[in-house]
Parts: sequence; structure tokens; C-alpha cells
Amino acid sequence: MQDGVEVVPSGAALGADVVGVDLAAAIDPGTFRAIEDAWHQHLVLRFRGQRLDDDALAAFSRNFGDLDMAPTGRGGTPFNPARPEIAVLSNIVVDGRRMGSLGNDELVWHQDMTYNPVPPKASLLYGLEVPPHGGETHFYNLYRAFDALPEDLARRIHGLDCKHDATRSSNGELRAGYEASYSNEDRPGAVHPLVLRHPATGRLALCVGRRPGAWIVGYADADSDRLLDEIWDHIHSHAFTWSQEWQVGDLVIWDNRCTLHRRDRLDPATRRMMHRTQVRDLHGPFAGWN
Repeated sequence: MQDGVEVVPSGAALGADVVGVDLAAAIDPGTFRAIEDAWHQHLVLRFRGQRLDDDALAAFSRNFGDLDMAPTGRGGTPFNPARPEIAVLSNIVVDGRRMGSLGNDELVWHQDMTYNPVPPKASLLYGLEVPPHGGETHFYNLYRAFDALPEDLARRIHGLDCKHDATRSSNGELRAGYEASYSNEDRPGAVHPLVLRHPATGRLALCVGRRPGAWIVGYADADSDRLLDEIWDHIHSHAFTWSQEWQVGDLVIWDNRCTLHRRDRLDPATRRMMHRTQVRDLHGPFAGWN
């Protein structure tokens, strides 16, 4: 194990710093077990002061499992075809060409790629260039949201499934190849239980993806909207959150199965450049509450 590894909880509803680990070096099994245990306990881990190229970022990410290719949307291409597992998120524009995706847009609360039949289990985001102010990533604990459900609401959502919209990204942008609108029944997207059981911890968490475009399968549109609004009102009524204030060299990993994340709109006068990987979930489709 690398010497001096320390886990420092944020003191909030989730999140912890891991201190004393050089992620550019090889991670031995004992060190990784300590990191993975801390990740399952705290849901989001931050490693400050790292110096990672894309090779090192991908190598560390693979400790958690096989990597997905970077999401591009139907008909899209990676920003760097030589490194298709690295997604580039940036608001920087050079000679009219965007250096990454998502720009300055606000991103609503969401889980990554739950519109796919098998969403990633983990996402890792590395800060290469960050604004002097703004640009925080906010995280939300979906275990705590489930535990705090009123008894009646928990009873009503037991066994229900939700379709997650594939047509738009978390900033509301229409993805390539899709129509601007669909009926709930016809809208492309994957179906997952509203409550899932985490395969590693056994804990129950809400699985809500994001609110826009969601539909409770089998419900009339108005009834689905009312119940989803009630679920999201419950989420918003609790501050089960922690905010990552970025520094250059920060690497953050979050568990996509039990967290939400979002960001506010970026100041267009600032620059932000992030590289991201995501880890496949080999357990297959999310297991529901039973």
C-alpha cells in the first residue's frame, strides 16, 4: 500500500478527500481496496494535487473496471479519436471550434447516461483548467433521499419503473439523430426501477436520472408528472449535498448508482477544461427494490 493514505470525510451528506496517493503511479491492490472501500462509504472521493495525462487518467480509472467509450450522442465523434475513452468537457472556443462539450450551460441534477440499458457505475472528472470562481460540481446522496421518503410515498413507488429520456443531454440540448418531441410511450430511452439496490453495499437508493423527459411506465401522462414532481419535490426539500470547488489537479470520482450531480451556468469570460472517464457496470441493468 502507498504510504500515508488518509481518508478525510467532508462532514456533509457525502464526499471525502483521499490524501497521500499519487494517482500517476501504479496503485497496488491494498491501496485500491482502501480507496474502493472509502468510495462505497462516501460515494464521492476527491484526490487533490494530481498530475495526470490521459494515459494516467485512463490507467487509474481502469482499477474500477472496464471503461466505456466517451458519450458523443448518435452520429457524434470523440474530441480525440485516438483516445475515445476520454470525454472532454470545456467552455473554451478556439477559432470558432469548441474544445469540448457542454459549453457554459447549466446542467440540471442528473445521473450519467441512465437513458442506456446499462448506465456506467462510476464517472471520474479531472480538472486541467478551472475558473477562478464558479464552476462547482454539486453532488446529492440518493441513499439519504430514499431513507427520508415519507412512508406513503415509499409505498406508492415500490415496484414502479421509470423511462429515462435519451433524446436530450443534461443541459437540455437535443442530441444528434433525434426528433424534438415524442410521446412518452415512443420517446427513446431505457427503463429502470425507481428504487435500486446497490450491488456492492446492498443499500437502497432512488434512481431518478433527471426530471425532464422522464415517465413512469404505464401511467397516464398527468399521473406520471404528478408523482415524479412529488419525488423531485422530496429530493429538493433535503440538503443531502456536497459541493466540489475545483482546483487544477483535482480528480473526483462519484458512484453513479447512488448520486446525482449538477453545475450552475459558467461565466463565459472564464475558462474551464475537464477530462472525464466512465466505468462500465458489469452487473448489468440496475437491480430493483425487492
